[in-house]
Amino acid sequence: MDHLLRYSLQQFIRRGSITFTTASGMKFTCGDGTGRPVAARFVAASAERRILLDPELHLGESYMDGTFLVEEGSIADVLAILMGQSEMMPNWARPQWWLRYLGRRSQQFNWRGRSVSNVAHHYDLDGRLYSLFLDADKQYSCAYYETADATLDDAQLAKKRHLAAKLLIRPGDRVLDIGSGWGGLGLYLADMTGADVTGVTLSTEQLQISNARAAERNLTESARFLLQDYRDIPGPYDRIVSVGMFEHVGVAFYETFFKRCAELLGEDGVMVLHSIGRSTGPDFTSPWIRKYIFPGGYIPALSEVLPAIEKAGLLVCDMEILRLHYAETLEAWRERFMARREEAVRLYDERFARMWEFYLAASEMSFRQQNMMNFQLQLTKRQGIVPMTRDYITHEEARLRLREESASQPRLQLAGE
Repeated sequence: MDHLLRYSLQQFIRRGSITFTTASGMKFTCGDGTGRPVAARFVAASAERRILLDPELHLGESYMDGTFLVEEGSIADVLAILMGQSEMMPNWARPQWWLRYLGRRSQQFNWRGRSVSNVAHHYDLDGRLYSLFLDADKQYSCAYYETADATLDDAQLAKKRHLAAKLLIRPGDRVLDIGSGWGGLGLYLADMTGADVTGVTLSTEQLQISNARAAERNLTESARFLLQDYRDIPGPYDRIVSVGMFEHVGVAFYETFFKRCAELLGEDGVMVLHSIGRSTGPDFTSPWIRKYIFPGGYIPALSEVLPAIEKAGLLVCDMEILRLHYAETLEAWRERFMARREEAVRLYDERFARMWEFYLAASEMSFRQQNMMNFQLQLTKRQGIVPMTRDYITHEEARLRLREESASQPRLQLAGE
């Protein structure tokens, strides 16, 4: 087994420097010696066999179980090397790729009941877990780094501002937020633009927090959150926004999603869709991610999304690709999580903490080393709804920034008040 493991890993790992120690004590190094050296150990021979048989599933499982340990560097460093090779996967894993690709539609066939259970699996975890690593507004999607030194909180505020600018919201506009999370974007739009916002989610945990936050900020008249599937929402709306939800729709339901959005959107309406995407064409969801993190989830290629938009009768007015913004976001999340890792262990257990650590690291490296990106699509039902040039985005962001600054200033009191 030792020699087979060494041969297989040395054939795949041609860049970087990583030293492995097998369960029997044999040591060998893979790569060209460049970069920071990393060392890892197989604690059990079963981990060696499982990783050789199915690396995409069992590397993460072995790390969770403690049968694959990182002795020098971190799991993020190991994944940076493994995911930074010229080949996306080892040759011996290619037959599994085809089998999983052929079965991907059934894995993400997200009817209503399945959508609810998929969401509960991830988003109805103990809310204290997300507080360990998210920003103060609990934005659980790609931030927008306007500058290299921006903090996570600044970048998440910039993301909300950027989306609001593209939506061209007028005071009193009815805005639908599909997949509203913990309510941060919806509350921002209600507060900063004067919109009447309805947010929908399938997470009971997120629903309770969103409505509680609206009440705390005296925004219940202009921002409400409902436990509802996007397929069952009544309309119409002047603006629709969806951030980080489309990854849970599933390829088989893309046409359903956009047709429903077209039905909900007014004739002069604007929609902005923000989603993770892949730059190299259709694929399938990592089996480890599907099993442990996002059951039913799938990151689409634009070649899968645009035909569904066309069939729904919607026009793409603007497309923006955010390349490394999510890598920076995930790095910030990972660093925050690791700083408070012991709290995650107390909330759940060591295996869960290892799972979450692997999830954040693998996700970051998929953006930093491979083909993942984010896209923002601005959609309308007819021409002439949005300006011909993109200057309005910068102007609207500047206006919103001034509103944010004035809103953060305490009201001056007159003497005697």
